[in-house]
Amino acid sequence: MKNKYIIIDSKDNCATALEDIPQNAKINLIDRSIEIHHEIPLGHKFAINHIEKEDYIIKYGEIIGIATEVINEGEWIHTHNITSSYLEVTKDG
Repeated sequence: MKNKYIIIDSKDNCATALEDIPQNAKINLIDRSIEIHHEIPLGHKFAINHIEKEDYIIKYGEIIGIATEVINEGEWIHTHNITSSYLEVTKDG
């Protein structure tokens, strides 16, 4: 059976959808199953673990952002609940 998602690194706390995943779909991970709480569009991320506010979002073993709110397992991760960690804003002087 073809996976509907990809997880690259054991440190990842999110997976990337390889196709549209409907709300309430059951996703089988290696050690358990999770339920998807929102429709996940192709290429978008969803949480495979509970993520606290201000925790790092880890994809492909790298930090890609910071949670702006609690993100429960199976929830969509997108601009409404993550801020980028790629750009750091600094003040001069």
